[in-house]
Amino acid sequence: MMHEAGLVEPLATPLRRALRQAVMDHAVAEHRQDHLPILHVGLPGVRDAVHPVRPDEPTDQALRADIVAAMVRRAALAGTPLVWLTRPGDLVDQDVDAAWLAGARQAFGEAARPLVYVVVNRHGWRDPRSGLETHWARMRRRSPAPSGDV
Repeated sequence: MMHEAGLVEPLATPLRRALRQAVMDHAVAEHRQDHLPILHVGLPGVRDAVHPVRPDEPTDQALRADIVAAMVRRAALAGTPLVWLTRPGDLVDQDVDAAWLAGARQAFGEAARPLVYVVVNRHGWRDPRSGLETHWARMRRRSPAPSGDV
C-alpha cells in the first residue's frame, strides 16, 4: 500500500516482487564496493530507463525533475513506473537519496501520478519517506512468477 508519505504495509504482492527484483538485479549486476548511484525508472526485471548520478554533474531540483520526467517517458510503461536509486553503502538516508526523491516527487506531482520511490543496495530496499524497508541476508533467484500490475 502507498500513501503520500511513502510505502506502508501491507504491500501488494506485485509491488513486493518488483522491489525484490530491483534488489536482485542490483546484487547480480554490481559487484564493486564503490560505484556511482544509478537512478532507475520503470519496472524492475521488465523495462527501465537509467541515469548514472555523477558527483561532478551540476543539477538542481528542477533539472532532476526534468530528468525523471524524461525517464518516465523513455520507460514507456502502461501503469505507474517505479523509481529506485541503486547505490553502495547502508540504507541510511544520504543527500543523494533526498535530492532525487525531491526531483521524482516534483515530476510525478506535475504528472498527477502516484510515486513509488525506494533506495536499493545489494541487500535490500528502503523507502526514505516512510522508513519501510526490507533486507535479505543473501539474495537468491526464485523461479519466475506471473507478472502483474504493480
